[in-house]
Amino acid sequence: MHTSGSVAAVDLGATSGRVIVGHVDEDGVRMEHVARFPNGPVSVWEGDREALHWDALELHRQLRAGLRDAFARHRDVVSIGIDSWAVDHGIVRAGRLTHQPYHYRDERNEAAVRSMLRRSGKPELFRRNGLQHLPFNTVFQLHADLRDGLLQPGDRVLLMPDLFGYWLTGVQVAERTNASTTGLLDVTTGRWSDDLRWSLGLPAGLLPDLGTPGDEVGELLPAVADALGAPPSTPLTLVGSHDTASAVVAVPAAEPDFAYISSGTWSLVGVELDAPVVTDAARAANCTNEGGVDGRVRFLKNVSGLWLLSESVRSWERTGERIDLEALLASAAAVTAPVAVFDVADDVFTAPGDMPARIAAWCAGHGLPVPAGRAELVRSILESLAVAYAETLRTVVDVTGKDVRVVHVVGGGSQNRLLCQLTADRTGLPVLAGPVEATALGNVLVQARARRLAGLGGASLEALRVLVARTVEPVRYTPAPGSDARPHRTTVRSHA
Repeated sequence: MHTSGSVAAVDLGATSGRVIVGHVDEDGVRMEHVARFPNGPVSVWEGDREALHWDALELHRQLRAGLRDAFARHRDVVSIGIDSWAVDHGIVRAGRLTHQPYHYRDERNEAAVRSMLRRSGKPELFRRNGLQHLPFNTVFQLHADLRDGLLQPGDRVLLMPDLFGYWLTGVQVAERTNASTTGLLDVTTGRWSDDLRWSLGLPAGLLPDLGTPGDEVGELLPAVADALGAPPSTPLTLVGSHDTASAVVAVPAAEPDFAYISSGTWSLVGVELDAPVVTDAARAANCTNEGGVDGRVRFLKNVSGLWLLSESVRSWERTGERIDLEALLASAAAVTAPVAVFDVADDVFTAPGDMPARIAAWCAGHGLPVPAGRAELVRSILESLAVAYAETLRTVVDVTGKDVRVVHVVGGGSQNRLLCQLTADRTGLPVLAGPVEATALGNVLVQARARRLAGLGGASLEALRVLVARTVEPVRYTPAPGSDARPHRTTVRSHA
């Protein structure tokens, strides 16, 4: 048993990855960034179309370099944990990756969705897997793989964090929180659904055994340990490998009546429950039941996030101009005139491209004023996101009956002061923003508990959150007087 020590968290996002060392003792957790590296889609020509892939090999090279630095700096690192975005996967045949994984925004999913829904309709899929219908869910991507002849008997599908874990340890496993996003996990039993696999014609043995956060997958392969400068006995520990599952662990909630917004490229708006909700109302609202750490259920909806802003910035920077994001947000905060509120969920905003032009075209096509400049466009994006958050939270509350008194915003979006204030105004609820690195912090805490650091062995999620609250003080945003909280029903009460 270690009274104190360090663990290495590999946190891979859709736009960047990082390796963070978490130092854990009785006083709290101290996070040290060791490495940060970019991530993004790679476009390649495939016959008659341009396809989007992830460069998994480069990501693996970068995470290994980061881990090497972590072990060089800290000899007390006793575990490694990996989390990433959901749904995307690699196909392993005879131990080897067959091709670079497809990106969830690749257009091949569109035909796969149409084809698969002819076999199993949305109501039937929701009854079995409890998931929000999203065209990039793994189940649709696997159907595309099957249609394209990419799957053979004996193949094994590994979600992204499980793929990188396999390359470190040689062990193939599927962590439960991420497996719950595939659409192939039975929402009532928590096991792979053979019925779904058979109905889709997927090969037997395609899906690895399931593992639970806190499980020790195995020790590093000898050659890997040598390359990283790590002790040969260093284990890979399963965490909430879906990044949002780890982020929710690190919500510094003092009371159970909270909602969360994990705000990054995507925004995941929801509540934590003890059991899934698979009612007709939940399906009609297009909500999802995803697995959380310790068997909790993350009942939520995926909402477009800061992708809209970051893609707009990328569009402006393609001309060679460097955008000062802080100055841009300050100018957006100074906009006092009403701006257009658009539907952030419209499919036109899904793919990479000229986001400002798309937003302008959407507004013009719907009879709304087109943002006159960059400040108005950014204000329009953030107002639209805040409205979407408020409407989504109202839906979640209506479907679950859960009383919500405070909204915790975690992740990169918690640094966006304007967005946090607009969210408080639109929901009529106090917003507590932070921690920024919630995903990595949740990753660290689950590892620390598994390794029994600082007396955390057997600690509940609530106890871990108390430790987070001692470590990170959230920034509080109070709804402005006279705020328009109409997106919420009276079942959501403000105690600000």
